[in-house]
Amino acid sequence: MNDNLHIYVDGSFSSDTQTGGWAFVVYHNEIQIASASGRLHARSNGHTEILALLRALEWIAISKTGEDIVVWSDSHYVVDGCNRLLKIWRNNGWKRVVANPRERKRAIPDLEEWQAVDRTLADLTSTIIRWCKGHSGSTGNEEADKLASVRLLDSGT
Repeated sequence: MNDNLHIYVDGSFSSDTQTGGWAFVVYHNEIQIASASGRLHARSNGHTEILALLRALEWIAISKTGEDIVVWSDSHYVVDGCNRLLKIWRNNGWKRVVANPRERKRAIPDLEEWQAVDRTLADLTSTIIRWCKGHSGSTGNEEADKLASVRLLDSGT
């Protein structure tokens, strides 16, 4: 890690109960300085992953640190969505478009969350989203995973 802020995000989901947990953990100079987590009714694991990112981005916007920030996620859905798909979806009127012109445009899963991420990232120009391998010993990723999983198992909110 370098002097930038590093934020690790993660989500967890139970298809049996349709509940999920989300979490983020903030590090500066390898020292944990903040964290947050929550429990919610969720649609999918991707939904909890994108909510974890959104909550982290909201924290960044409120904190106004002025530093370069790297947000780490073990979710390809989140990283690919932010780094490649957001621009495509926005340019296509927030619809998924496939190469077959006869096939109708399809809705984007978690559309409202993706639109909120897009709006928030537009104001956070010094924030980048990167992929990290999950369950590989990264302290930040393991801590975010633990917090999200604990929230998933909580009986309260």
